[in-house]
Amino acid sequence: MRCPATLRFRVRRQLVWAALAATLAAIATPLTGQAQEQRRVPKVMLIGIDGVRPDALRQVPTPNVDALIRAGAFSDRAQTGLPTLSGPSWTSMLTGVWKEKHGILSNDFPFAQNGLSEYPDFLTRIERVAPALRTFAVADWPPLVKAQRGEGEVIGVPVISDAIDSKLFFDANRMGWAAADELSVDAAVRELRDNDPAALFVYLGNPDEVSHHTGSIEDEYRASIVRADRNVGRLLAAVRARRTSASENWLILVATDHGRLPNGSHGGDSEAERTIFVLASGPTTRRGTIAPAPRIVDVAATALQHLGLAPRPEWRLDGVAVGIDGR
Repeated sequence: MRCPATLRFRVRRQLVWAALAATLAAIATPLTGQAQEQRRVPKVMLIGIDGVRPDALRQVPTPNVDALIRAGAFSDRAQTGLPTLSGPSWTSMLTGVWKEKHGILSNDFPFAQNGLSEYPDFLTRIERVAPALRTFAVADWPPLVKAQRGEGEVIGVPVISDAIDSKLFFDANRMGWAAADELSVDAAVRELRDNDPAALFVYLGNPDEVSHHTGSIEDEYRASIVRADRNVGRLLAAVRARRTSASENWLILVATDHGRLPNGSHGGDSEAERTIFVLASGPTTRRGTIAPAPRIVDVAATALQHLGLAPRPEWRLDGVAVGIDGR
């Protein structure tokens, strides 16, 4: 008959070996799903398409945006602020605060008196707290990226400050909006190919201008949305083509700044003008409809959260992260 002490020793030894085997198996097994993605380098690209009604987006062929929707979190009931103009709307999206804080109340440029120094765009936020991360922006609407100068001095600041690493402007009024959008995407593709950006903003302004020019939301406007979707596809292809893509966790944000009326105008408080879409797509997003419906100020907060730069109380952001990290 074995002694009880010997039996207890053997049982303990078996338990120790079982625990060790389980630990080794866990180490040897590759991570999958969200756990694996969270070990990759977080990166974010915000694609802003000006003046796209969500119902028009649904009614035209947009295979690239549709693929992002299937792989991510989406709302076609998101809300912008008042007035429903590009100046205050884009500033709210990029800063994460409402007009009462950022101070941009119209499209009048240059923006001389405002709160952008206290409430900067999300790319400038990144530069302030994590300057090692590369930031990039490109746009063809001057108030977003181009400082206004008079007699050699800056007399008005753009929404996106000069503090970011790379900022480009293409003059759509001179070369045409569709051509300028294409050049903006060309520049972003080069940035993705040649550098290592952590955060990008790419602006596409053609749909808004087409609707204003035609005074409608019909065929030409809808064709411009299809063209914008092709540009989204070019940007996604550039992300996939990166040599380091396998080690990166990309969040793709796509959003618009305001809706519009059937005659192409906007600026008022109607549902058609205030309703926008917001899309967050990537391996770590919560797939499906974002509920409750997000607000335009949530976009910047979502980008910062994904990069591991959770908004701080002293920033006094009005937005919160949506569609990611279980939100």
